[in-house]
Amino acid sequence: MQIRTVDLAAAVGGTLEGTDVIVDGASQDSRALAPGQLFVPLPGARDGHDFIEAALAAGATAYLSAGRLVDGATAVIVDDALAALRAAGRHARSLLPERVVGVTGSVGKTSVKDLLRAVLEQQWATAANLRSFNNEIGVPLTLLGAPDGTEAVVVEMGARGVGHIADLCEVASPTVGIVTRVAAVHTEVFGGLDDIAAAKGELVEALPDDGFAVLNAGDPAVVAMASRTSAHVITYGKGGDVRAEQIVLDDDLCTRFQLVSEWGRHEVALPVRGLHQADNGLAAAAAGLVLGMEITAVAAGLGSAALSPWRMELTRAPSGALVLNDAYNANPTSVAAALESLQALPARRRVAVLGRMAELGDREADDHAAIGAQARELGIEVIAVAAPGYGGDDVATAAEAIAALGDLGEGDAVLVKGSRVAGLETLAAALLEG
Repeated sequence: MQIRTVDLAAAVGGTLEGTDVIVDGASQDSRALAPGQLFVPLPGARDGHDFIEAALAAGATAYLSAGRLVDGATAVIVDDALAALRAAGRHARSLLPERVVGVTGSVGKTSVKDLLRAVLEQQWATAANLRSFNNEIGVPLTLLGAPDGTEAVVVEMGARGVGHIADLCEVASPTVGIVTRVAAVHTEVFGGLDDIAAAKGELVEALPDDGFAVLNAGDPAVVAMASRTSAHVITYGKGGDVRAEQIVLDDDLCTRFQLVSEWGRHEVALPVRGLHQADNGLAAAAAGLVLGMEITAVAAGLGSAALSPWRMELTRAPSGALVLNDAYNANPTSVAAALESLQALPARRRVAVLGRMAELGDREADDHAAIGAQARELGIEVIAVAAPGYGGDDVATAAEAIAALGDLGEGDAVLVKGSRVAGLETLAAALLEG
């Protein structure tokens, strides 16, 4: 969105240095910055201020600065660039309509974000986080990046501890909140499930009285959050207000079902893979319905959706083998669902190439062993890349994993999945190159 720097300076409590200009969106990365954006120099391995000149050369109209100035360029002088970004996000939110949906949960939040964006776009000009930009940097950047004329915003919200989502809500002020699941994810930094539930529930606590909390009926820890909000509550999933009947998984792993709700019922064909995506589709449907959409438009939006990269991408390799690339991230819940999807593929041989599930803390050994046991029960071979806890063949590198797979061809199906630290998307790409 377009904001004058004089207004931006007032909003963040800064001082304008140079000519008053218009910025259109913001970026903290000088390499990815688009012309006209505001550059936000943040601390990191290197001080972001070291890249101000590069950002200006890339077309930045202005920049925030905690002290460094470039002659002839427009700057907003602040004490703390990250705090100023947060304040700028709040200002951007004040310029947006009330139709802002927050999405959180241990698993599924990016998929729900992608599905909901497709739904809302059937009726309104909609903005949403890029990929998984869901933290204290990504959320304000999402709000600042909403184009002029935006009529709805979907804001994915992640957390690495209690209080994080409350902070994001203070910036984004959602009027609808979706909570997907409470599961043993990031337990190394979170602690137990009670702490995870406490953190995720901060979203519904932040909703206004006339807002809507959209809660997963199939997760008791999520349903219990109804007592933590003054907003209207609508549930989705098995036994919920918005539910799926006659669920079918086709040979391409895509899900079809009948969407059933108090707003009516309609056939839905999700173009995304995995039975677990049915619940994600229901979450998006519920949000669209409470915002006043017709069920026909909701179904059409779900049918047109596309997920962010490396999530349940099914491709036939030159060898003839099917490759299920779900390498974006991994936790016990998502790996279990991916294994079930692999088992559903029409194949004679099924192999899961698995990287480590990170940040599980004391649960790491047990969780990896449980996934290995599930794979064996499903008749799936496991090739573990630098992750011996699964109990399958263990190799050190992606190249060794490809060698361990042997000659692949028609009748073979390979799942590639691991946490971001595993970087297995490169292995999936190598399999697809042949």
